[in-house]
Amino acid sequence: MHPSHKEHLGKMNRVSGQVEAIKRMIDEEKYCIDIMTQIRAARSALKSIELAILNTHMRSCLDQASRHETDGQNRKIEEIVTLLKKYE
Repeated sequence: MHPSHKEHLGKMNRVSGQVEAIKRMIDEEKYCIDIMTQIRAARSALKSIELAILNTHMRSCLDQASRHETDGQNRKIEEIVTLLKKYE
């Protein structure tokens, strides 16, 4: 069973609103720096959500895997390492 991440939906809705505001800023030809500032804010908010979900994954999924078998735990660790390598 996978953990729920529904507590992040409010934050995701805010990010969605930020992205819509950025689209309006581009459409209205707002100042580049202002657009980039808003993009950075949206990226930061997404990063925060991403880290919270990773934290939950590590606490929940790794804990479950470690209770059952060493091989399962090793697969979960490799899964996380592979994910982190994508962000280098």
